[in-house]
Amino acid sequence: MGRILHFQQLDAWKEAHQLVLMVYTMTQAFPTGEKYGLTSQMRRAAVSVPANVAEGFKRRGLNDKLRFYNIAEASLEELKYYFILAHDLAYIANRKKPMAQADTVGRLLHGLIVSTEKRVGSKK
Repeated sequence: MGRILHFQQLDAWKEAHQLVLMVYTMTQAFPTGEKYGLTSQMRRAAVSVPANVAEGFKRRGLNDKLRFYNIAEASLEELKYYFILAHDLAYIANRKKPMAQADTVGRLLHGLIVSTEKRVGSKK
Protein backbone atom coordinates (compact mmCIF):
# COMPACT_ATOMS: atom_id res chain seq x y z
CA MET A 1 0.00 0.00 0.00
CA GLY A 2 2.85 2.40 0.66
CA ARG A 3 2.93 5.25 3.13
CA ILE A 4 -0.27 5.94 5.01
CA LEU A 5 -1.08 9.64 4.85
CA HIS A 6 -4.60 9.77 6.30
CA PHE A 7 -6.25 7.99 9.21
CA GLN A 8 -8.97 6.80 6.81
CA GLN A 9 -6.34 4.54 5.21
CA LEU A 10 -5.81 2.60 8.44
CA ASP A 11 -7.56 -0.78 8.49
CA ALA A 12 -8.13 -0.37 12.23
CA TRP A 13 -10.02 2.88 11.61
CA LYS A 14 -12.02 1.43 8.68
CA GLU A 15 -13.21 -1.57 10.68
CA ALA A 16 -13.89 0.55 13.77
CA HIS A 17 -16.02 2.89 11.65
CA GLN A 18 -18.02 -0.11 10.41
CA LEU A 19 -18.51 -1.11 14.04
CA VAL A 20 -19.90 2.35 14.83
CA LEU A 21 -22.39 2.06 11.99
CA MET A 22 -23.41 -1.37 13.28
CA VAL A 23 -23.93 0.00 16.81
CA TYR A 24 -26.01 2.94 15.60
CA THR A 25 -28.26 0.60 13.59
CA MET A 26 -28.53 -1.86 16.46
CA THR A 27 -29.40 0.73 19.09
CA GLN A 28 -32.19 2.28 17.00
CA ALA A 29 -34.33 -0.66 18.06
CA PHE A 30 -33.60 -0.28 21.78
CA PRO A 31 -36.45 0.83 24.08
CA THR A 32 -36.96 4.60 24.15
CA GLY A 33 -36.30 4.50 27.90
CA GLU A 34 -32.68 3.62 27.07
CA LYS A 35 -32.11 6.74 24.93
CA TYR A 36 -30.01 8.38 27.64
CA GLY A 37 -28.85 5.10 29.15
CA LEU A 38 -27.46 2.12 27.33
CA THR A 39 -28.07 3.53 23.83
CA SER A 40 -26.03 6.63 24.62
CA GLN A 41 -23.28 4.69 26.40
CA MET A 42 -22.91 2.18 23.56
CA ARG A 43 -22.77 4.88 20.92
CA ARG A 44 -20.22 6.92 22.86
CA ALA A 45 -17.98 3.91 23.42
CA ALA A 46 -18.27 2.87 19.78
CA VAL A 47 -17.50 6.36 18.43
CA SER A 48 -14.57 6.67 20.80
CA VAL A 49 -12.73 3.82 19.06
CA PRO A 50 -12.25 5.30 15.56
CA ALA A 51 -12.11 8.84 16.97
CA ASN A 52 -9.12 7.97 19.15
CA VAL A 53 -7.44 6.12 16.28
CA ALA A 54 -7.86 9.25 14.15
CA GLU A 55 -6.53 11.54 16.87
CA GLY A 56 -3.64 9.24 17.68
CA PHE A 57 -2.71 9.01 14.02
CA LYS A 58 -2.19 12.76 13.83
CA ARG A 59 -0.14 12.99 17.03
CA ARG A 60 3.53 13.60 16.31
CA GLY A 61 5.01 11.88 19.34
CA LEU A 62 4.97 8.10 19.23
CA ASN A 63 4.10 7.86 22.93
CA ASP A 64 1.15 10.19 22.32
CA LYS A 65 0.02 7.94 19.48
CA LEU A 66 0.20 4.93 21.77
CA ARG A 67 -1.83 6.66 24.45
CA PHE A 68 -4.71 7.36 22.05
CA TYR A 69 -4.56 3.89 20.53
CA ASN A 70 -4.76 2.46 24.05
CA ILE A 71 -7.79 4.62 24.82
CA ALA A 72 -9.39 3.18 21.67
CA GLU A 73 -8.67 -0.34 22.97
CA ALA A 74 -10.23 0.48 26.32
CA SER A 75 -13.36 1.91 24.69
CA LEU A 76 -13.61 -1.23 22.58
CA GLU A 77 -13.55 -3.41 25.70
CA GLU A 78 -16.23 -1.23 27.26
CA LEU A 79 -18.35 -1.69 24.14
CA LYS A 80 -17.92 -5.47 24.29
CA TYR A 81 -19.43 -5.41 27.77
CA TYR A 82 -22.38 -3.40 26.46
CA PHE A 83 -22.98 -6.09 23.83
CA ILE A 84 -23.19 -8.66 26.62
CA LEU A 85 -25.52 -6.45 28.64
CA ALA A 86 -27.77 -5.64 25.68
CA HIS A 87 -28.05 -9.34 24.91
CA ASP A 88 -28.81 -10.24 28.53
CA LEU A 89 -31.51 -7.54 28.62
CA ALA A 90 -32.94 -9.04 25.40
CA TYR A 91 -32.34 -5.82 23.45
CA ILE A 92 -30.37 -7.78 20.86
CA ALA A 93 -31.08 -11.36 19.88
CA ASN A 94 -27.55 -12.31 18.93
CA ARG A 95 -24.30 -10.68 19.94
CA LYS A 96 -22.05 -12.86 17.74
CA LYS A 97 -21.85 -10.49 14.76
CA PRO A 98 -21.06 -7.32 16.74
CA MET A 99 -18.61 -9.25 18.94
CA ALA A 100 -16.89 -10.67 15.86
CA GLN A 101 -16.56 -7.16 14.42
CA ALA A 102 -15.23 -5.91 17.77
CA ASP A 103 -12.69 -8.75 17.80
CA THR A 104 -11.55 -7.80 14.29
CA VAL A 105 -11.11 -4.20 15.41
CA GLY A 106 -9.24 -5.38 18.50
CA ARG A 107 -6.77 -7.44 16.44
CA LEU A 108 -6.15 -4.53 14.08
CA LEU A 109 -5.69 -2.11 16.99
CA HIS A 110 -3.26 -4.51 18.61
CA GLY A 111 -1.26 -4.67 15.39
CA LEU A 112 -1.24 -0.89 15.12
CA ILE A 113 0.00 -0.61 18.69
CA VAL A 114 2.72 -3.23 18.23
CA SER A 115 3.88 -1.50 15.05
CA THR A 116 3.98 1.86 16.82
CA GLU A 117 5.82 0.37 19.81
CA LYS A 118 8.50 -0.95 17.44
CA ARG A 119 8.93 2.56 16.10
CA VAL A 120 9.29 3.86 19.67
CA GLY A 121 12.01 1.25 20.32
CA SER A 122 13.88 2.20 17.14
CA LYS A 123 13.99 5.87 18.26
CA LYS A 124 15.94 5.05 21.42
